[in-house]
This record gives sequence, structure tokens and C-alpha cells, in this order.
Amino acid sequence: MKPQRPYLLRALYEWLVDSNDVPYILVDAHAADVQVPTEHVKDGQIVLNLGPEAVRDLALEQDYVMCSSRFSGRAYELYLPMASIRAIYGRDTRQGMVFPEEEFSDTAVADNLANAAPDEAGKPDKAQKADNPEKKGGSDKPPLRLV
Repeated sequence: MKPQRPYLLRALYEWLVDSNDVPYILVDAHAADVQVPTEHVKDGQIVLNLGPEAVRDLALEQDYVMCSSRFSGRAYELYLPMASIRAIYGRDTRQGMVFPEEEFSDTAVADNLANAAPDEAGKPDKAQKADNPEKKGGSDKPPLRLV
């Protein structure tokens, strides 16, 4: 299943703009591949104004957010992998959402793959099948994971 964060981010961004609020995002500036002006990072985080008047060429993609912005009069190209975005909220109303960290974590991905991985013969692991009542009847589908 695809991560929810990109869809929620786009929906909340649109809702905030339609509500005449200014969308701010909280970014983990130390996450891999993040490109932000480091002189504006505080405590490993940066808050960015993504309002239509503040950025140009905004791209809210499945795996990243990218745009051009100005900081202290200097132009910057911002690149934010989706996993680096911790929250989106309105400047005036403070309404929005904090995203769970585990959605993009390597541990969660590894756990999901381990639970769904067949043994070397291409069949589900016998211990997994015995421990999981959902697996009765021989289905090879991984167990349901609630987010």
C-alpha cells in the first residue's frame, strides 16, 4: 500500500489555501537529502511557508516536495523528501496535522517485508502461518496492518 503522507499533505495544503490560511510545514532538516538554507535551521528543524505568495514552482510529488523560495533576499531551491516532512499547519489557525514517523522508517518497511516474505520454496513461513489466524485457508497475503 502506498504511504498516506503525500496524499494528506496535498489535501491539507489545498484546504489551507482555500481557507485563506498560510500553509506552514515543519521539516526535519537533518533527514537524508534535505536541501534547505542551513543558517535558518534551529534544533534540527525548519519551518517553511509554502503559501502561493512565498514560493514558486511548488511541486507536491509522491516522494518529495520541491520549490523555489527566498530567505533574507537570497533565492534557494528547496528539496524535501516526503519522509522529512513532520507536519503541516495553518499559520493563523494552527490547524493541520503531525505525521507519524514510522510510516517511512526503515524498521517499519523491514518489518512489513519480513512478515510478507515467503520462504525459499516460495511458500509462506510455516511459523508465520501458524501464528496468524488470518492465514488459515492458505492465503499468501500479508497480514492487515492498521496505520
